[in-house]
Amino acid sequence: MPDTLTLPLVDSDEPNAVNLRAPLTLAEAGLSLDLVTQLVLKALFFSGELSGAELAKRLGVAFGVIEPSLESLKHQRHCEIVSGTMLSNASYRYRITTDGRVAGSRYLAESTYSGIAPVPLVQYRRYMTAVREAGQTTVTRALMRTTLAGLVLTDGVLDAIGPAINSGHSVFIYGAPGNGKTTIARAMGSMFTGNLAVPHAIEVDGNIIRVFDKQHHRSLPFTEDTELAPELTVDRRWEICKRPVVITGGELTLESLELGYDAHLGYYRAPHQLTANGGMLVIDDFGRQSATPSALLNRWMIPLENGIDYLTLQSGMTFEVPFHTFVAFATNIRPSELVDEAFLRRVRHKVYAEDPTADTYLRIFANCCRDRDIAIDSAAVNHLLVHTYPQRGIVPRACHPRDLVDQALLLAAYRGEPRVLTLDLLERAFAGYFVDQRG
Repeated sequence: MPDTLTLPLVDSDEPNAVNLRAPLTLAEAGLSLDLVTQLVLKALFFSGELSGAELAKRLGVAFGVIEPSLESLKHQRHCEIVSGTMLSNASYRYRITTDGRVAGSRYLAESTYSGIAPVPLVQYRRYMTAVREAGQTTVTRALMRTTLAGLVLTDGVLDAIGPAINSGHSVFIYGAPGNGKTTIARAMGSMFTGNLAVPHAIEVDGNIIRVFDKQHHRSLPFTEDTELAPELTVDRRWEICKRPVVITGGELTLESLELGYDAHLGYYRAPHQLTANGGMLVIDDFGRQSATPSALLNRWMIPLENGIDYLTLQSGMTFEVPFHTFVAFATNIRPSELVDEAFLRRVRHKVYAEDPTADTYLRIFANCCRDRDIAIDSAAVNHLLVHTYPQRGIVPRACHPRDLVDQALLLAAYRGEPRVLTLDLLERAFAGYFVDQRG
């Protein structure tokens, strides 16, 4: 991958492209001298001694961005040059002094954030606005069928998903438990094409908000720099990622949708919707949270309708960030039982995860057997559908084939039998998996 990585999103010959060129000066980085100086001293505090190039790399910027901070630290006798050549100031090696350790301890007591320098809010806004304006590939029925060929979804479900994705707005995915609502949501997330630049952190009025999260952001590899830090061309304060899909469930609270300040660490953590910005946020088990559905939807109304979210610092300062998040509400409860008609109109798209037909059930079962490298016994599966399910008063769900196959294979291994599905194994798996509905 070339170092001048171009995204489908800031300054390139390609249409709607964003090129994250590295800032070469402190002014271009958009950060204060004080903040960068603190980050440089923290890096020296932990390492003791680093070259200018190594310091710049740790902060993800060109040497020109940190050079004023090093001059300031030398002037304050918080660091000293111990070696280097005249080739470049970036080749000098800087060592922290005793006074520097005292100052570094003071900075770390205020905030433990160190490492990659943050991106100022104004630059993040500009980038996410460009992402929104660039848009993405329009989803067509043909593309849906090709991309989601591994899933057994009816044309009705596919035709509901496609327009919802193209709207870039929000969707309710509802239906009985076990019919794949979360799977459908993940499938929708996979349709969001293109890469996304995610900042390690954002700086707002001197405060740092950590954004990049390895749990939710899948980084794409960069080639290592082969030149000195002054030659850095890509702004390494950003990670290039696949579009994020963040899933939260019954544990979601109204508080988790706001900035979370960690007094021990001294910086903020991004709320779910900021982590998911540029991708998708799935609220699973909607209606099971401690907050009421109306309260949660009220929190989303302005972001969903205006594309802007408002967050508040501990100081009381409120600021706006672009809201470019596709929100999917997945629930076992009919939407009309959760919220009133006015709310339902605002969440424009609804996808019903229906019970599988006999043909769909067989196809899902066949996929499960294929994935586990075993043969399907269609006659045995048909017997379950025609006799066992009705006799037990149980409605087939989309998750049952996977669970019954796994249950049967566990039983076969326990009994020392070959990995072959038989009617007897499936009947026993059925009995051990379900609660008898007859009493």
